[in-house]
Amino acid sequence: MKSPKKYGVRTAIVATAATALFVSSIVTTNAPNQADAASSNTRNVILFIGDGMGAAQRDAIRLATVGEKGNLAMDSMPYVGLIHTSSTVPVTDSAASASAYASGVKTYNGAIGMDADKKSVKTIMEYAKDAGKSTGVVTTSQITDATGAAFGAHVEDRSKQSDIALQLLTKSKVDVLLGGGEDFWYPAGNPGKFPDEPAEDPSEKSKGTQGNLVDKAKQLGYTYVTNKADMQKAKDGKLLGIFANEEMFQQKPEGEGDIYNPVVSLPEMTKKAIDTLATNKKGFFLMVEEEGTDEFAHQNNAKMTIKSGQELDKSVQVAKDFAKKNPDTLVLVLADHETGGFSIEAVDADDESGDGISKEDGPFAIANSKHNFVVDWTTSGHTAVDIPITAMGKNAQLFTGIYENTEVFTKLMQASGFKANK
Repeated sequence: MKSPKKYGVRTAIVATAATALFVSSIVTTNAPNQADAASSNTRNVILFIGDGMGAAQRDAIRLATVGEKGNLAMDSMPYVGLIHTSSTVPVTDSAASASAYASGVKTYNGAIGMDADKKSVKTIMEYAKDAGKSTGVVTTSQITDATGAAFGAHVEDRSKQSDIALQLLTKSKVDVLLGGGEDFWYPAGNPGKFPDEPAEDPSEKSKGTQGNLVDKAKQLGYTYVTNKADMQKAKDGKLLGIFANEEMFQQKPEGEGDIYNPVVSLPEMTKKAIDTLATNKKGFFLMVEEEGTDEFAHQNNAKMTIKSGQELDKSVQVAKDFAKKNPDTLVLVLADHETGGFSIEAVDADDESGDGISKEDGPFAIANSKHNFVVDWTTSGHTAVDIPITAMGKNAQLFTGIYENTEVFTKLMQASGFKANK
């Protein structure tokens, strides 16, 4: 996502009816005793993060895709929970949230793999690597953006994306890296595969600070690809795929060039990553992020938020198909925070519509019915509402209940049988 803004208390207390529904479903879930839940270890973990995707966004994606009576792949899971999203302040950014998931610490907004005292904290992906597992990051954002970075890098400021790239290659040694952000892998003046200052966004151009990191990756044994055909042909082993200058889409004020059409889709990247990582008999840890659900929500663009969410759901189905054939796999779907104060409303000409970018969006057709809905917004920033987590597979029952974002790390460690370093 773009650099975080300052948000007021008003936006931090936005709530939705959808969240209440998730609370209700949690209360009625028959969760087993969590002390007995992890009777054996999870071999593979596939963690999906829909950036900015709160409960109401999930409902809108569901209504537009499968209708009132249908279920998305991300919702057709037997276990559900709710996560508190705060960092060291009530409203988190993606860096602090992902650091909480990856390392189990509450930290300041902007921190990557650092605690609130700016000390490095070991990540779940690094624990997985120590256990002999393969690791991967897949995203429609820059590979080095906050969410992916927090699972394999340690910097005080999320803006240091070239430093992050170097650490992903040489420190955490992530095996599969697929997404955007070529600008941070090449120094200024070296445009790489994707031209500097493209017509769709002239601000994009190479600005790396650590030399030619693509050459560095090749020297370290990575296969480097920049398109779908080459990605699919790549052999097993280390894989670096960069498919855009920055994010793999263009987000602008609604109707002014907003485009979601990645040259390689998130489901395609997800499948390639799973196929590559699954060759390791000891298992793997893969984090998959859809960035569009956040970027388009920052622009209060419901149409594109829903579209990117639909691609995330297709990616979840890819993982579920793998998990059904590999029952020692855990699949999780959550968000880092909610963006936009998103709400679903009836079509009503007499209802207030807001102004500027916060005008109501729609109407949107509800699949398999004659009904429509509109989307309303309260902010162009983040909110502090709880976000849902759904889970299936090995030790998925650990993830029920209502808990802090730091508990995701604790539960992943328990599911995997890892012991934290002291």
